[in-house]
Amino acid sequence: MGYRKFVDRNEQPWEVRDQYRTEWYFVPLPGNPSQRTPVPPPGYEKDPFEMSNEELQRLLDGAGGGPGDPTVAPRPKKKSPFLD
Repeated sequence: MGYRKFVDRNEQPWEVRDQYRTEWYFVPLPGNPSQRTPVPPPGYEKDPFEMSNEELQRLLDGAGGGPGDPTVAPRPKKKSPFLD
């Protein structure tokens, strides 16, 4: 199985792996010092090969782990209502 290769706006290479229906992974390729980053897949597309580079960049930016736009603040994590 092949995975989608993607180069972000900072010229860092990634591989997009759609291993689960509920979670995709941006895996850094050699030369990219970033960490493996899980992202929720978009609801409108199931195949990363069908997505544009801009859409993939938005997914990576929204994950908060990638080299996103510094002007965009990451979303705060919500507390679980099931924790005491």
